[in-house]
Amino acid sequence: MKQRSSWQRTHTCGELNLAHKDQEVVLNGWIENHRHHGQLVFLDLRDRYGITQIVVDQEAKGTAAGTFDVVKRLGAEDVISVRGSVRARDADKVNKNRATGEIELVALQVTVLSEAETPPFEILDKVEANEELRMQYRYLDLRRRPLQEALLKRARFVTAIRNYMQEHRFIDIETPILTKSTPEGARDYLVPSRVHPGKFFALPQSPQIFKQLCMVAGLDRYYQIARCFRDEDLRADRQPEFTQIDIEMSFVEEHDVLDMVEGMVVQGMREGFGIELPQPFPRFDYFEAMDKYGCDKPDLRFGMTLVDCSALAAKSDFKVFKGAVETGGIVKGICAEGAAEKYSRKGIDELTTFVTGLGAKGLAWAKVTATGLEGSIAKFYEGDKGKELCAHMGAKAGDLLLFVADSKKVVHKALGDLRLKVGGTMGLRDPKVFRCCWVLNFPMFEWNDEKGRWQFAHNPFSAPVNWDVKDFSVDTENIRSRAYDFVMNGWELGSGSIRIHRTELQARVFEFLGISKEQQRANFGFLLDAYKYGGPPHGGIALGVDRIVTLALGREGIRDVIAFPKTSMAFDLMAEAPGAASPEQMAELQIASTAKRPG
Repeated sequence: MKQRSSWQRTHTCGELNLAHKDQEVVLNGWIENHRHHGQLVFLDLRDRYGITQIVVDQEAKGTAAGTFDVVKRLGAEDVISVRGSVRARDADKVNKNRATGEIELVALQVTVLSEAETPPFEILDKVEANEELRMQYRYLDLRRRPLQEALLKRARFVTAIRNYMQEHRFIDIETPILTKSTPEGARDYLVPSRVHPGKFFALPQSPQIFKQLCMVAGLDRYYQIARCFRDEDLRADRQPEFTQIDIEMSFVEEHDVLDMVEGMVVQGMREGFGIELPQPFPRFDYFEAMDKYGCDKPDLRFGMTLVDCSALAAKSDFKVFKGAVETGGIVKGICAEGAAEKYSRKGIDELTTFVTGLGAKGLAWAKVTATGLEGSIAKFYEGDKGKELCAHMGAKAGDLLLFVADSKKVVHKALGDLRLKVGGTMGLRDPKVFRCCWVLNFPMFEWNDEKGRWQFAHNPFSAPVNWDVKDFSVDTENIRSRAYDFVMNGWELGSGSIRIHRTELQARVFEFLGISKEQQRANFGFLLDAYKYGGPPHGGIALGVDRIVTLALGREGIRDVIAFPKTSMAFDLMAEAPGAASPEQMAELQIASTAKRPG
């Protein structure tokens, strides 16, 4: 039988209860706090499983010599081993907020395993230290229960995903981390090769090409909990390295992928976070989502959908509405139920400023009363016209009507964001409520004003809805792809598509995107060659683990659910990375840097 040292724990700090009364046990952990009361010292001992109260009584029988003196000099975050006897607390001293609250451990011997310096901040659930300090000392920050809980539930979620995928005959396949640079929208992280001077590996932005090659290889159902790397422009809630659930399936149509992923997400949310997701997830065509919600990632926790009022506006005396329609624009509105009293004139002015900041020329509005409309458009919609407008909007007394008249693009952007803002103010976006949906058939291409050319909307491997399209330069904005997004509570959490699996079609897409035959051969030659040997119809998706966990736990940002995150400047404050390479390393790699060294 394996020997256990006398200081090693027999139980964790979260499992003792009345069933262990009078048993002699050993606990290991960190001192969360200590309270001295004459001949008694109380310690709260913490590990990742919970907290147990330790009582050290100077006069208790059986206490090892010197134990009380040892305990008196201990401080917060010292690591100790406690051998003691479990006893029940008095009824009036039971801590109902703690799993171990009915008992305490009377210490017989305390062994100091490690003494701690005073931490730079208190290890509290609700810490007041700024985020940069906590990231610098992340190993201390990770002792806090909210972060440990996040990592524990994240692990449960990922385990549930793995179990689901194995149950459905998927193969867990690791794809290369050191690979070739291929344009996927963001910048690559490059890794110089010592063996091949002047050449570079790239860290993968995603396993996209390799998972498609797995389908060509006949592996049929691939998945991976994949680490990905993107040297993106800096944003507050982006990380240069992130984790995604990567999936690919052969011989499938969209519904096969969506059904599989829906079941996976439901199981993961249930087992990881105890969240039950209503099924089935609604499925919207891209243009339907834009028409109803003004965006391609609709928040379904509340209604307040966009209503097209262009037909009514065309016969209106309100020149702003009528003029917008006559010049090819549209007029749309939202009905904020019961919001008439919520918004004063000052509040509506703030909403106006909000939409003008999004490109709209202004915001028309009206409050619905028992006798008609009040507000900026009231005089144009009196009597029957007002009743007709209210009926069209589904409005009743007490509601607030908000309208934007402009181009379709501006109207959707302004009203879509306004819908979310008003919904938040009205308390309709409950973070404990979860609603999912799919958005399908995205445009295949989008215009890049900065570069003055078309670019792919999702990725260059997404198949067109019409496999027989001959010329991508004709009616480009209306060419649809077989791409789809997974959305939860207004967050896009996953993106995928049915892929192109034919060499000729893939080459034509590359060519339309301005990728020459030489560039195609250099960047994607092995993929195009693979399709020549029998590429099956296939499709897949990638879902962001960090975002899903953040949303499920209602945390402020993704750094709260990542063990060792980087700052918004892509810097690791704890490890001080990235750092400079030594002259010897640079020489060995046969590279030089033009960056000026500080100082």
